[in-house]
Parts: sequence; C-alpha cells; structure tokens
Amino acid sequence: MDNFKLRFYNNFIADDRWRYITEGLWVTIRVTFFAALIGIAIGFLVAIIRSTYDKTGRLKLPDFICKVYLTIIRGTPVVVQLLIIYFVVFASFNIDKVFAAIVAFGLNSGAYVAEIVRSGIMSIDDGQFEAGRSIGFNYVQTMVYIIIPQAFKNILPALANEFIVLLKETSVSGFIALNDLTKGGDVIRGRTFDSFMVLITVALIYLIIVMGMTAGVTRLERRLRNSDH
Repeated sequence: MDNFKLRFYNNFIADDRWRYITEGLWVTIRVTFFAALIGIAIGFLVAIIRSTYDKTGRLKLPDFICKVYLTIIRGTPVVVQLLIIYFVVFASFNIDKVFAAIVAFGLNSGAYVAEIVRSGIMSIDDGQFEAGRSIGFNYVQTMVYIIIPQAFKNILPALANEFIVLLKETSVSGFIALNDLTKGGDVIRGRTFDSFMVLITVALIYLIIVMGMTAGVTRLERRLRNSDH
C-alpha cells in the first residue's frame, strides 16, 4: 500500500504532474470536438455531391474532385496526413499546433463521414424522392426535408463509431509535439520511469469518455425510435 501511495505521489502529485493529464485532456477534447464539426460539414457536402451524381448524373466535376479527396485521405495513414498538414502545408506559418491538428483530423474524418452519409442516402428508396416531387419539393428540398432525416437515423450508429475512432486517433497528435492526453501521460512516464500507473490512467480516461459517448448515442437512438411511433 505504501508503495502504491509513493508511486501515485510521484506520478501525479509531485511537481503538479497531474496538470499534464488535465491540460492534455482539454487539448484532446478540443481537437476532437472541432475536428468532428469539420468532418460533419465536409462529410455531408461530399456525400450530397456524390449521391446527387449517382442519382442524377449531375455535378460530374465536383464528384470527380470528391473521389480524389476520398482516395487520398482513405488511402494514407492519419499520422502522415497530420505531419503533412503541420510540416508541409503550414510550414511557412507560425500556426498553432491545436489548429493544425483540428484541420488534419477534420479532413480525415470528413472522408469517412462522407461515405457513411452517402451509404445512408443511397439506402433510401427512390420512391421517397418521387414522393417529395409529388408534393412540390425540388431536389434540394427533398434531400433536406425527406431523405437526410431518414438517412440520419440509419447511419447514427456508424456515425457515432466514427467519432469514437476520431477521439482515439487524436492520440497520435504527439507526433507534432502537441501535448494532448496521450502525450501528457508520456511526459510523466518519461520523468518518473513508471509506465504502468500513468498509462493505465490515460487508458481509463479514454475508456470513460468513449463509454459516455456510447451511452449518449444509445439514448439518442432510443428517442429517435420512440418518435417513429
């Protein structure tokens, strides 16, 4: 017991080392939240462009650009994308590391969100489009008021899983020396040479956040199902 207390003191109390965890957690939450917003915006835009081309044959050039974007993002590791964004794209700018991480993870997430949303849109029966047209909606109105709300219910579990993956992917932010949650734990480990306690703590924090997100999505799914009755 005394050994546990000593290790706890050395890892978290001495020199206020707990701050590496709390400050790193705040960075992780910010990067995840804003990257998710960017991913949603890009994902829905790309999905609508691609599904519009699939259904109508219009927007050929934007569809081609979207395909190139999806191929590049899904075909390269997120770590490499993060390094390119920070050390190549923003090399000439004194850019904040948090901002660079948000952009990198947002672009990465957008590609996966796009395919999730597109699969949801394409799963909706074409009769729903015809129903929208029959009540006087144009294509955009039909998408906004009829197709996307139905597609959202279908893709919610996959979308939630993508954001959980995004949260965990931010753990590679240390490659650009960003002091996120994982990096904070690693800094403590490097000073105390005690890997077990601090790394288990970091893992538990990620686990608690993921469990909270999962519980929130489960509640939302239940409400959406109840609204159908």
